[in-house]
Amino acid sequence: MSGFVGVVVSDPSLQGQFTQVELRSLKAKFVSLKRESGHVTTKNLPALMKKLRGLNEVVSEEEIAAFLSESYPDSDQEIEFESFLREYLNLQARVSAKDGGAAGTGGGGAGRGKNSSSFLKSTVTTLLHNLNQAEKSSYVAHINTYLREDPFLKKYLPIDPSGNQLFDLIRDGVVLCKLINVAVPGTIDERAINKKRVLNPWERNENHTLCLNSAKAIGCTVVNIGTQDLVEGRPHLVLGLISQIIKIQLLADLNLKKTPQLVELFDDSKDIDEVLSLSPEKMLLKWMNHHLKKAGYKKTVNNFSSDVKDGEAYAYLLKALAPETSPETTVETKDPDERAKMVLEQAEKLDCKRYLTPKDITEGSANLNLAFVAQIFQHRNGLTSDVKQVSLTQTATRDDVLVSREERAFRMWINSLGVETYVNNVFEDVRNGWVLLEVLDKVSPGSVNWKLASKPPIKMPFRKLENCNQVIKIGKDLKFSLVNLAGNDIVQGNKKLIVALLWQLMRFNILQLLNRLRSHSKGSQGKQITDADILNWANNKVKASGRTSRIESFKDKSLSNGVFFLELLSAVQPRVVNWKVVTKGEADDEKKLNATYIISVARKLGCSVFLLPEDIIEVNQKMILTLTASIMYWSLQRTPLSQSDMSEPSEPSSMASDAASDIGSEDGTSTAAPSECEEVNSLSDGMSNLTTDDATSNAPPAENGNDEAGS
Repeated sequence: MSGFVGVVVSDPSLQGQFTQVELRSLKAKFVSLKRESGHVTTKNLPALMKKLRGLNEVVSEEEIAAFLSESYPDSDQEIEFESFLREYLNLQARVSAKDGGAAGTGGGGAGRGKNSSSFLKSTVTTLLHNLNQAEKSSYVAHINTYLREDPFLKKYLPIDPSGNQLFDLIRDGVVLCKLINVAVPGTIDERAINKKRVLNPWERNENHTLCLNSAKAIGCTVVNIGTQDLVEGRPHLVLGLISQIIKIQLLADLNLKKTPQLVELFDDSKDIDEVLSLSPEKMLLKWMNHHLKKAGYKKTVNNFSSDVKDGEAYAYLLKALAPETSPETTVETKDPDERAKMVLEQAEKLDCKRYLTPKDITEGSANLNLAFVAQIFQHRNGLTSDVKQVSLTQTATRDDVLVSREERAFRMWINSLGVETYVNNVFEDVRNGWVLLEVLDKVSPGSVNWKLASKPPIKMPFRKLENCNQVIKIGKDLKFSLVNLAGNDIVQGNKKLIVALLWQLMRFNILQLLNRLRSHSKGSQGKQITDADILNWANNKVKASGRTSRIESFKDKSLSNGVFFLELLSAVQPRVVNWKVVTKGEADDEKKLNATYIISVARKLGCSVFLLPEDIIEVNQKMILTLTASIMYWSLQRTPLSQSDMSEPSEPSSMASDAASDIGSEDGTSTAAPSECEEVNSLSDGMSNLTTDDATSNAPPAENGNDEAGS
C-alpha cells in the first residue's frame, strides 16, 4: 500500500507546495546528482538548480551559490532532499520578489515568461486555497445534471457544492472517468473502470491512471498532475482538470465537421484549411460576433471576460437569437447588474442551464462566461439550415478518414508533451515550423537553435520557411528518412509528408525511451531497439505466459480481433484484464468491443496511447506499433530486459522488414541516446507521457482477476 504514497516529505506543509509529478521530477534529479557525486553540497547543487523551472536563464550558478551560502556557510555540508526543496522555494521567492512579484499575481500566470517563477507554490498555493466558489458550484451543477442518472453514481448524487463532497467523491476516480465519457462518448470502456463501493489503493490508482491517460487522449493538458494528486483530492488541480473536461464537452460541436453550417460565418475567399484550424474558442467568438453584428452591436467581443462584463453583448446576442423572449428593456437598461439578471432570465427560457450568476457576468469570470455562450450555441445557434458546403464533410475518401485519425493521434501526442503551443489542427498549426521545433526540443533536447527560430505570429513568409528548414535539418541529423520532404512542403501544408514527418518524430521518441531503459540492462549496452525487437518482445511475452497467439508483423490481419493485445496486456499484468468481458472477436461488433477494451486497459495500466478502436480493427501499422511499444515501455520499467526477451527463433529479417514503417526512418538503429542532463524519469517532467504514474509498479496481482467484474 505504501507504494501509492508517492514521494513522501516529512513536513506536510512543504509537501503541499508541490504536486506529486513535480516531487518525482525533483527527486529524480536530486538522486541522480547524489549518485554521481556521492553527496550533495553547495558546491555541486547550483549547477542542478540552474536548470530547474523558474530559475533557468533567470539566475546564474554564482548567484545560486551565493544564495545557498547564506544558509550553508560550510560549502562541504551535505544537503538533504527536504532542505533542497526548501532552498528551491526560497530561491524562487527571491527571484519573484526581484522581478516585482510577477508570480504572485495568480495561479495561472506563474511561469509564463523567462523572468518569472515557474511554479512558486509558496505564493500560488496560498492564492489557490481561496478557490473560486462560483466555478466550483458551476462544475458541481454540471456533474449533477449529466451524471445524475448514472446507475453507479446516482446513489452518490447530487453533490452539495458548499462543502468538500466533490473532492471526496473524486478520490476513487469513477466520477472523472464518467465525466470524460460525457465529454467525448466512448473514450473509456466502462468495463475497465473499477467500480465498487470501497476500492483498495491499487484499484483507485488504476482508475486515476485510466482517467489521466484518457484525459490526455481527448485533449486535456495534464503534464503536472499525478494520480496521487487526485487521490488526495487537491482542489485546484481537481477543478482545473474538471474545467478542461467540461470545456471540451461544451465546445465539441464548434467545428465544421460537427456543425457544417458554421461556413456561414466565413466569406468564400477564406481558405478551408484556415477555417478548420480555428480553435473552438475562436470559432465561438466568431459565431458570437457574427450575430452581434447582425443585431446592430457596434463593438467586437475579443474575450469572455472584460468584453462581456457589462452584459450588453449578451443582450444583443439573445435579441438576435431569440427576439420573442428578449425585450428591448434589456438592451436599454443602464445598470450592469440589472442587465445581467435580465440576460440570465431570458437564457433560462432557451433551456440554457443557469450555471452562472449575474455576479459572474459582471466580474468577468472567463471560464463561466465561455461555458454560458457555448450553451447558448448548443441550444440555439441561429445558423441557416442551408448547408451549401456540406459536401466538404461528406465526400471524404478512406485515405482522408485515415489521415484524419492520424492527425488526431499526432495532435493529442504533441499536446501531451507539454509544449507551450496548444495544437488545434496539426496540418495548419505546423505550417510556420514553430510547433515542430518545440516538439523536436522535447524529444531531442538541445537540437534546436532557438537563435535562428522565429516565434509566432510570423508575418514574413521566409521566416516560416527558415523555421521549417531547420526542422528538416534536425530531422536529417536524427537520421529520419526525408528524401522527398523539404521545408516548403511543411509551409504549403502537404498533409501526406507532414504525417510522414510526425510519425518519425513519434517513433523516434518511443524508441528513445525504450533505449534509455535498455541502456540500464545488463549486456545490452550500445545496442539499439528496433521495430523488430518490439515485435519479438511482444511474441515472446505472450508465449512465456502460456498463450499460443503470435503475430508475424505489425500488419498482421489477425490483430484485428484484439485477442493478441489482450493476451499481451495480461502477460505483463495478469490482474488488469477481465477475461469474462472479452469476446472472440469474430463479428465486427465483437472486434469493436475488444478494441475499445484494449485501449482502456492499456491506459489503466499506465500506457499513454492515442489510437482509436478503428486503428486496431483495421490494423493501422503505425498505431499498432505505438500501442505495442507503449506496453513494452511500461513492462520494462518494472522488469529488466534480457536478451532472450527479444531473440527471434524464426526469420528475423522478414519480420524486421514487415515491422519497419513504409514512411519510417530507413534504419531502425538511428535512435539517439538521451542526453546526460535529462532526468531519470523524463515522463514526470512532461517529455513524453507514455506512462502517467509509476505508482502502479507496486500493485500486487489480485487473486481473482479484475474485481470490478461483478459490480
